[in-house]
Amino acid sequence: MTLVKFDREKKNNALWPGFNDVFEPFLNDSFFTDRMVSRVPAANISETPDNFHIELAAPGLKKEDFKLNLDRNVLSITVEQRTENNDQHKNYSKREYAYNSFVRSFTLPESADDSAIDAQYTDGILLINIPKKENARSVSRQIEIK
Repeated sequence: MTLVKFDREKKNNALWPGFNDVFEPFLNDSFFTDRMVSRVPAANISETPDNFHIELAAPGLKKEDFKLNLDRNVLSITVEQRTENNDQHKNYSKREYAYNSFVRSFTLPESADDSAIDAQYTDGILLINIPKKENARSVSRQIEIK
């Protein structure tokens, strides 16, 4: 049996000591890290007695970038944003185009009234209000103990 010493404090603690030194600059390049990070915005979902609320954090977009689609009971939020830098007067050594797109889908419960959904985009937050059907709204009352 052979034991291999593993030093957690040392940067090159792998079985191949030079491995990290060779590939670390390549893998830490912004070209790869920007594309490897998930670009799907976070969502908060909450419920009040009369509505469901979806808040989607999507700063830097315009309300025209969003498309909301309802197919049966699935609400899909789609964004496609394309940014191009077309300066023909410069001799570029590196030129990047940004193309951001995502789709978030949410399955609505049976109690949702899909005919009255409204949405607004303010300060980088897309807020979607989904009212509940009249018969599904929670009624609060005191129950007497016998």
